Amino acid sequence: MTTLIVLPHVELCPEGAVLEAEPGQTICDTLLANGIDIEHACEKSCACTTCHVIVREGFNSLEAAEELEEDLLDKAWGLEPNSRLSCQAVVADTPLTVEIPKYSINMAREGKH
Repeated sequence: MTTLIVLPHVELCPEGAVLEAEPGQTICDTLLANGIDIEHACEKSCACTTCHVIVREGFNSLEAAEELEEDLLDKAWGLEPNSRLSCQAVVADTPLTVEIPKYSINMAREGKH
């Protein structure tokens, strides 16, 4: 198992969390399996940016983002160089620290679909 540290998020994880992630599982699936209800409006199909996270530690252990993910990330709120869509970022053996941004751009929820 790989340690996944989630930094505090005012709504989703106010105290932060230290989770055990199964290598080969996505960050999104690990969060959801541990009761952290990160948005995933496209049902994890790499078609939105609602599951955007910033990988504060361990970023280089992740496989490189594919072009579609990179294109979508350009639309994410609070984009940083270590941003990933958590539905696409697969946990390896290196511990990770992630931050869930305060906001997400959810066009479906905002009625702009």
